[in-house]
Amino acid sequence: MASIFALPDVGEGLTEAEILSWHVAPGDTVTVNQIIVDIETAKAAVELPSPYAGVVSELFVEPGATVAVGTPIIAIDTGAEPAGPGGPAPAGAIGDEGPSGRITTLVGYGPRTATVARRPRSATPALPPAAAAGPGMVPLAKPPVRKLAKELGVDLRTVSGSAAGGVITREDVERAAHVVSNGGAASATSGLGSGAESVSGQRREAVRGVRKATAAAVVTSAFTAPHVTMFLTVDVTPMMQLRARLAAQPQFRGIKLSPLVFAARAVCLASRRTPEVNASWDEATGEIVYFDYVHLGIAAATPRGLVVPKIRNADRMALRELAVALDELAVSAREGRTAPGDMLGGTITITNIGVFGIDTGTPILNPGESAILALGTIRDMPWVVDGAVVARKVCQLALSVDHRVVDGQQGSQFLAAIGTLLSDPAQAITF
Repeated sequence: MASIFALPDVGEGLTEAEILSWHVAPGDTVTVNQIIVDIETAKAAVELPSPYAGVVSELFVEPGATVAVGTPIIAIDTGAEPAGPGGPAPAGAIGDEGPSGRITTLVGYGPRTATVARRPRSATPALPPAAAAGPGMVPLAKPPVRKLAKELGVDLRTVSGSAAGGVITREDVERAAHVVSNGGAASATSGLGSGAESVSGQRREAVRGVRKATAAAVVTSAFTAPHVTMFLTVDVTPMMQLRARLAAQPQFRGIKLSPLVFAARAVCLASRRTPEVNASWDEATGEIVYFDYVHLGIAAATPRGLVVPKIRNADRMALRELAVALDELAVSAREGRTAPGDMLGGTITITNIGVFGIDTGTPILNPGESAILALGTIRDMPWVVDGAVVARKVCQLALSVDHRVVDGQQGSQFLAAIGTLLSDPAQAITF
């Protein structure tokens, strides 16, 4: 008997996810907790394990498709009758389909109940072939047929299905490919599985997953919070000298001690004097929420787009501990292993545009936060020291704040405090 596995909520109220790739195919034998599919939510890429042991009987969703939480995505033949509503389910099962069609919950993914829509029985009259899918419609075809279409360069949206219910068959795809090869009207595309398309020298790519969530977040932030950005140029030569001395000490051996580590420590220390920057505007209640902890967000560029994972309680970390946390965060983000929960609940953010050789910019606040610091590149520049022009290590800082929460005076004091800590690290003992 086939047991149905439905897409779970893998992180704090997410409503949908994209199927990136399947690790199994119909006919494959799987074991409990074997990774069967990679998905991408609005926050991260996630591997899903199988809650069942058995043989894969059907994949309901093809790679590249975005589906809602609770949607059946795979059927696995477990070789046994599924448990009813009052009976036991396999350990960790999410989709054991009982007589009522109820889908039970995968432990750790939150409660979710849905019904499985069964396919019409053979007694149902066959429908005539349907027209090609219109704009916004998803062509009806099984994964092997979609794969064939991709290989032959056929756009399934232009193909009329000849099977019952308008389902597209291999023959339909092969006919469409023949039309294309003979100069017919059917269109050929590249990379349909990834949502990318090339037409007449243009390239289009569907916006989904992390990039879609980022786009929505920055638009919300830019048109909700009144941004004010201020700039400061800082001589960070003393910081760079301290960095070199610390890197040579045994306790920092093997630790990546980047300028970002010192900037992160400075943000944590300076926020003690200016708590308004480590706060949030609550639109629903008309209140400002002040935090007595710093959950520091670090903007990270990844192949899937911009993500902002958090370092919890960064203000309670020593410099070495902060350096280790930053390095682990960066590695996880680049490899797409950041857990969805690790990108929630930030209080203030740093974006290190200096790694791209950029001096400064006007960063956009993360929704729910009141301040974001942009750290520019560190350059050798002429600087006046004791009346003489000398070469120094110089960096530009840019601070954007929510003007509903942070006044110009408070923002200036915060930025000046960061500049002081970077230009004279010994000042840290007074913060």
